[in-house]
Amino acid sequence: MPGDKSISHRALLLGGIASGETRVSGFLESADCLATMAALRALGVRITQPGSNEVIVRGAGADGLRASPAPLDMGNAGTAMRLSMGLLCGQPFSSTLVGDASLMQRPMERVATPLRLMGARIDTRDGRPPVVLHGGARLHGIDYPLPMASAQVKSALLLAGLGAAGTTRVTEPAPTRDHTERMFGGFGVAVHRDGATVALTGGQILRGADIRVPGDFSSAAFFIVAGCLAAPDGLTVQGVGVNPTRTGLLDMLRLMGGRISVRELPDALGPEPLADITIHASPLRGAVIPPELVPLAIDELPILFIAAACADGETVVTGAGELRVKESDRLAAMAEGLLALGVRCELLPDGIRIQGGRPGGGRIDSHGDHRIAMSFAIASLRASAPIEISDVANVGTSFPGFPALARAIGMRVEETGQP
Repeated sequence: MPGDKSISHRALLLGGIASGETRVSGFLESADCLATMAALRALGVRITQPGSNEVIVRGAGADGLRASPAPLDMGNAGTAMRLSMGLLCGQPFSSTLVGDASLMQRPMERVATPLRLMGARIDTRDGRPPVVLHGGARLHGIDYPLPMASAQVKSALLLAGLGAAGTTRVTEPAPTRDHTERMFGGFGVAVHRDGATVALTGGQILRGADIRVPGDFSSAAFFIVAGCLAAPDGLTVQGVGVNPTRTGLLDMLRLMGGRISVRELPDALGPEPLADITIHASPLRGAVIPPELVPLAIDELPILFIAAACADGETVVTGAGELRVKESDRLAAMAEGLLALGVRCELLPDGIRIQGGRPGGGRIDSHGDHRIAMSFAIASLRASAPIEISDVANVGTSFPGFPALARAIGMRVEETGQP
C-alpha cells in the first residue's frame, strides 16, 4: 500500500517546525502531500527528496518560519489546510490559505472558531477559504469540548497549543485518530491523555526525528472490501498501519460476516503499529452499524457502503454527518451513485440505509472525490454490467497508481484518458 496520507502530512508539518533534521521513509508522494511540502518550502523550510518515498526535512525551529510571498495553495488537501491553521495562527507574520475549487467550498469555521478562542485572528469568506491568518496574535491555552468528533480540529488546536501560553485541553465526544499525539511523542513533546481529554502545555521544543510512515489503512480499505467480495483464495495486504483509531472498518466488516485476519508485525518501527491483513471472499449480510464505530472509519465509509450494496439484507449507518463536508457531500454522492446502479437506498440526515443485493452497471459521477471514484471501481467486482466513472483525476491526491494495482490483483479496469 502507498504510505499513510494523514501521517505523511503530519511528518512534514512537525518536521518543519522542529529543531534539527527529520528523515521520513515511506512518504506518500501524492498530490495532497506534495501540496503540504510546497507550502512549507514557501514558508522557508528546506526539504529534499533523496529517493523514492523518502524525504529529509531540515526544520526551521519554533521561530524560524518566514512569511510566504504568495498565498499558500493547499490543492485538494483539507488536512493540510486545517492543520496549517493551527500551525500558523500564532506566527508573527500573516498567511493566506487557498486551495482548488473543491477545497474552496469546504467549511473552515469549526477550526477557526476555537482558534479564535485561543486569541487567533482569522478571517474566512462565509466560513470557507480563503483563510486569512493575521500575524502577531498572542495565543493562550483553552479547555475545548469538541462539538463533534474530528481529528483535524483536535490536531489544529494541539498545534496552536505548542505556541500558546498555558495548557490546551481538547475533549472528544468519541475517539478519533491519534496520529498527531503519537507523532508529538516521537518529536519529544509531552502530550497527556485523561479519558476523553488530551492536554498539551505550550512552549515545548520539537526535535528532529526519524519517521517511518506505514501503509495507508484508508487505501488498503478498498482492497479489504475487494477481498471480501471476490477473493476466494484470499488476498493479503501487507505492511498496513493498524492504529486502533483507524480500523473501525474491520469491526464493521466482521459484523457483516467478513473473514478477516490481522497479523501484527513485531518489528514495526515508531509509534504506529503495522500488520499484514488477509481477507477471504465472504457471504456478507446487512447490519446496523454501531455509531461508536463511525468516527473510527469516517474515511472508509464510502467503501463500506459498497460492501453493504453487495450484502444480503439491509445495512444502516448513522452518526456520519461528517461525510457531508468532505471533498464532496459523500453521503449524497454515494446515494446518487448507488441509485444509478439500481441499488435501493435511503439518504438519512446523518447516514444512509442500503438494501443489499447485486449492483447493476451504469455511469457514476464521482464529483471529483477520489474515495467515491475508487469505491465504485470496487463495486464492479459484483456488478452485472460495466461501471463507468467520470471526474476521477483526484484519485492521485491519495492513491497514485490505484488503477494499476487494481489490475495487478485481477480487476478489469480500463482508463479512457478522460478525467
